[in-house]
Amino acid sequence: MAVREAAKLERCPWVGIGDPLYARYHDEEWGVPHADERRLFEKLILEGFQAGLSWITILRKRDAFRRAFDDFDAERIARYTPRDVARLMADEGIVRNRLKVEAAIENARAYLSLRETQTLASFLWQHGGGKPIVNHYAAFGEVPAETATSHALSKALKRAGFRFVGPTTAYAFMQATGMVNDHLIDCPRHAPCAEMQRTFTPPRS
Repeated sequence: MAVREAAKLERCPWVGIGDPLYARYHDEEWGVPHADERRLFEKLILEGFQAGLSWITILRKRDAFRRAFDDFDAERIARYTPRDVARLMADEGIVRNRLKVEAAIENARAYLSLRETQTLASFLWQHGGGKPIVNHYAAFGEVPAETATSHALSKALKRAGFRFVGPTTAYAFMQATGMVNDHLIDCPRHAPCAEMQRTFTPPRS
């Protein structure tokens, strides 16, 4: 019985079929709670670049983004000049949207300003509900695009000076970083992520 039940388990349908990069992201990253400052900052920037695009587009360009943005070192990005903006706008490996490029630089400066009083991780988890949220959706159509919590996180980020952090972007960020578990209940990653969320202690400022 256990073998037959396990055989029925399938990945969340948004992964699709035949793209090992997307499958690996789903299996190893999406929904895993963590408090790594660099990874959280990177994900926040990349979610902003995703606005209006698909996540697989950004994922395929992630290595190029890391090279272009100094591996998402906020202190270096905060010092970018118009020459750096021109360099980024000429980089075919990333999404060349001037508003998003300039927002990434402003977000680095907002992050450094925030860091004077608390860590980015504690800020995000504080305004993202304070603890992981484990949902139990059976179908992809049940998963919301935004929630009251993502609205609250979006407002907090905007007050702190961040851009391209609307409630839909904030919710996608929450899903990706394990603040919320939106793996479907029949997905083989739902239970492991739920267990990690159960034992995860959100950082405090």
